[in-house]
Amino acid sequence: MSTITALGLVLMILMILVGGKQGWTSFLSLLLNFGFLYFAIVLIAFHVPPLFVTLTTGTIILAVTIFMGEDDLKTTVTAFYASLIVMGILLLLIIGVEHWAMVQGFGPEDSEDLEGMSILIGISYLKVAVTTTILSTLGAIAEAAMAVAAGLTEVLNAHPDISTAQIMKSGMAIGGQIIGTTFNTLFFGFFGGFLTLFIWFAGLHYSFGTIMNNKIFVAEMIMVLTSFIGVLLTVPITAWIMGLRKKTIVDSFSENK
Repeated sequence: MSTITALGLVLMILMILVGGKQGWTSFLSLLLNFGFLYFAIVLIAFHVPPLFVTLTTGTIILAVTIFMGEDDLKTTVTAFYASLIVMGILLLLIIGVEHWAMVQGFGPEDSEDLEGMSILIGISYLKVAVTTTILSTLGAIAEAAMAVAAGLTEVLNAHPDISTAQIMKSGMAIGGQIIGTTFNTLFFGFFGGFLTLFIWFAGLHYSFGTIMNNKIFVAEMIMVLTSFIGVLLTVPITAWIMGLRKKTIVDSFSENK
């Protein structure tokens, strides 16, 4: 048994023990998302347009993550709509940023690993960079959308006569409570994954300016900053969609009673 298989089994057991049936469903969603990501890589390798793969795979991953993570459709539908809108906005933003930053492809630090290999694979590295950046933001977007939507669903359940302006205010208040922890999670995830390269930079006495202009470093920073922007956009957009769906949600509460 490999180390990854053993850790996967431990993760599955703990998710079932802690979350029960929902934990098992979440573990299945994790496996499905991994499968869709692998399928996306295969499609891009066979020269299917990367942007088309990004939109299709991103939509599927968001649907699996959100709808398999919660049974309440009042929450999940709102979160899904908000996530799709944010993904579309980020796609337009990232295309411009990646084109302007010009950090797609490999950096000088990769030259030894690529020695003897051809990088002329017939695929636009810019489009691959856009795909990578978008897919890396989906988890943070879905998490923020679910947190805000779930909180506002409870608010509507307790106060069905609340106005749209008050829904927006409550959504921003809920978002303010989760933004800090989400940002820290994203930042320390980036720092932990990049720690080895930081040590290498220090050992080779890279200057601060060299690090800030390093292709690998800038590419990773774009991913993190894009995730930050995605979370910030998700909060008001989720609250806005919840306000639009207020009547439908309140009517469903009345039917359940």
